Amino acid sequence: MDYKTRQSLTRKRYRANKRFRLYSIASCTIALTFLVILIAGILYKGVSAFHIREIRLNYVSNSSYLPTKNTAWDYELFLNESLAYTFPNVSLHDLSTLKQFIDLGARRIAFEELEKIKLDKTSMTHEKPNLWLPSSDLYHIIASSFEALPESLKDKSYRRYELVQMLRDTGRTRTTFNWNFFNHTDSRNPSTAGVKGALIGSLYLILITFLCAFPIGVSTALYLEEFAPKNKLTSFIAVNITNLAAVPSIVYGILGLALFIDFLGLPRSSALVGGLTLSLMTLPVIIVAAESAIRNVPRSIRDAALGLGASPIQVTFHHVIPLALPGIITGSIIALARALGETAPLLMIGMMAFVANPATSPLEPSSALPVQIYTWAKNPEPRFIANAAAAIIFLMLILIVINVIAIVLRKKFEKKL
Repeated sequence: MDYKTRQSLTRKRYRANKRFRLYSIASCTIALTFLVILIAGILYKGVSAFHIREIRLNYVSNSSYLPTKNTAWDYELFLNESLAYTFPNVSLHDLSTLKQFIDLGARRIAFEELEKIKLDKTSMTHEKPNLWLPSSDLYHIIASSFEALPESLKDKSYRRYELVQMLRDTGRTRTTFNWNFFNHTDSRNPSTAGVKGALIGSLYLILITFLCAFPIGVSTALYLEEFAPKNKLTSFIAVNITNLAAVPSIVYGILGLALFIDFLGLPRSSALVGGLTLSLMTLPVIIVAAESAIRNVPRSIRDAALGLGASPIQVTFHHVIPLALPGIITGSIIALARALGETAPLLMIGMMAFVANPATSPLEPSSALPVQIYTWAKNPEPRFIANAAAAIIFLMLILIVINVIAIVLRKKFEKKL
């Protein structure tokens, strides 16, 4: 090969390397761009759900209309008198408009606040207690979009705009952090809907999944790698376990429905059934991760321990498991994080039911964060869409924390070795 040919091949190789580098940078840039767009879209829609606008009312603590029971009629009488007491110089028509500024879901919050205060009607005759109630969509529209309304609608809504300004000027409105999103369970009203019930259900699910899948998965991996004879049967089992790790999650939902609900008769929509179903889905992933971690332990460690007189059991538990533990823990936590974000298996076993109260045991009907997101996202009301985006942000933060824990545990055990 002459000099010019070698030079030509060298230039072609350099150009190919440069093109490959540019393709790699372009693909990473495109991936990061779509990731930023996705996260920005979720944040844009979800941040509003973490804030709530409230209107302050006063009420008479010794009033005969002070509600004692959580009924719509008692709340209606209480709200009417509180508005009249707070705005004594306002006409009946304006009081009706101010009532429309109060969100329909405020009843739940009002009774919760009254329960906390525990008023003494005899000693608080002259007091003027405050009650902050969430504002309605009408208030949001008038307060933020009045100038953008057509002239015809401006004329009709001008008095409403004056009432909004009156509330602002008298300090009866505020924007505060929406603690209801974390303290409340699901609701048919977006202003009072929260993730408390779904979070408790998800904790039950992950706990049951971990208790069922982790010990069985690690034990299976240990047996297949350290004690099982190497023959066609064990090879067949190992191949099928690897294939099961790639089975779509909805298949496990169908299996859980048939096995745990139809055959065993366990309670539908319960965290117990959901956790067992997710255990079936997570088990192959944990086995594969544990097998890989055990296989990566150098053979020389085993041979040295056996040469010093250790039994196979001692070799496994004194040498192999400590060295493989970082990989086992990391793989298991990532598998559990994946299970935390699954929706399809839980939908198959009926965990999409409306649950007004958080579950107090794994046998009670409950929801989960992914199912709660799905339920809110399919609701056409914009504020439910914002709640769904906020729940996605909350779930992403939980997953980030789980992955950080996996990294910390891995580093901790690696330092010990």
